[in-house]
Amino acid sequence: MKVTFPHMGNLYIPLKTFFETLEVEVIVPPPCSKKTLELGCKYSPEFACLPLKITLGNFIEALNMGADTIIMAGGIGPCRFGYYAEVQREILKDLGYKFNMIVLEPPKGHLLDIMKKVFHITNKKNIKEIYSAAKLAWEKALLLDRLDKMVNSIRPVELMKGETDRVYKQAKQQISMAKTEQELTSVQQQIFKRMSKIKKAKDKVPIKIGLVGEIYTILEPFVNLNIERQLGELGVIVERGIYISEWIRDNLFPSFLNPKEHIELLNLAEPYIRCFVGGHGRESIAQIVKYSKEGFDGVIHLLPLTCMPEIVAKSAVPLVSKDHNIPVMTLVLDEHSAETGVRTRLEAFVDLIRHRKEETGNYALLPRN
Repeated sequence: MKVTFPHMGNLYIPLKTFFETLEVEVIVPPPCSKKTLELGCKYSPEFACLPLKITLGNFIEALNMGADTIIMAGGIGPCRFGYYAEVQREILKDLGYKFNMIVLEPPKGHLLDIMKKVFHITNKKNIKEIYSAAKLAWEKALLLDRLDKMVNSIRPVELMKGETDRVYKQAKQQISMAKTEQELTSVQQQIFKRMSKIKKAKDKVPIKIGLVGEIYTILEPFVNLNIERQLGELGVIVERGIYISEWIRDNLFPSFLNPKEHIELLNLAEPYIRCFVGGHGRESIAQIVKYSKEGFDGVIHLLPLTCMPEIVAKSAVPLVSKDHNIPVMTLVLDEHSAETGVRTRLEAFVDLIRHRKEETGNYALLPRN
């Protein structure tokens, strides 16, 4: 069995660790690229979500590299993510690929089913071995999230441009290669030490912007055109509305393990969206309110073209923005989005926020979406 899975930010690192620790051969698709996008768009329905197209491209590249088993997450509710696997399965079969696709559905009532599939994939390894592999993968996911937060706080104030990204690239490689928890602890200490040595501009005061929206467009840099790096270069501290460890917790852990903070967060969206609309639509609105309460200077709302849950959220954004006096810019992404065009919009948004902070705080100066 040669297992593969789609890219979504740094998720490939804990997934690769989990399966390889259990002696399952893993074929990681090449990083998302223009070729990946072209392959996905060529064989996908025209109006399919951008994430479906790119993950299909991931699968085609991995199958061409020798993979024979695809691991894909399932979904529930009014979001097309739950149909991705079935649509992609049929497309790949029509293209003549021979493979097995294992769909891991959210564990709400399906925990036993997930365990059976894990046992099958891992050649019936025992519970202790699976737990040990999962624990190491989980620790890597948590460390990667801490690293991302650290990078996004240092990049806007670094004195030597690009130094933070160089350390970040090396750090990810080290985390990926760590074989034990003890080794990972040592790697963590080295990473934090190197990060602390990056020289920072003490007189520079960055602005803070939150990223909310559809999870794939938030986590996958190729899809969002490296928005975190772009904003960092513009002197912005970025905080995401969701991180890898939270996605793993929400999708692969039973719902009773969700922290109470998540319920409290959803309550913030109550005046605007009172029910589950699929995906992270309700969370997007709640996080805008949260960022306003925490003193953030602005929010960027990311979504793929035709994303139903985020379109529902987008309809509430102007009122949330007005009620909580926080500027929100919506970026709708598809295969035609270009870094240059997005950069122009980001520069304008950041300039307007700075102007707002320097002037009287007149909300009318800010763009509405």
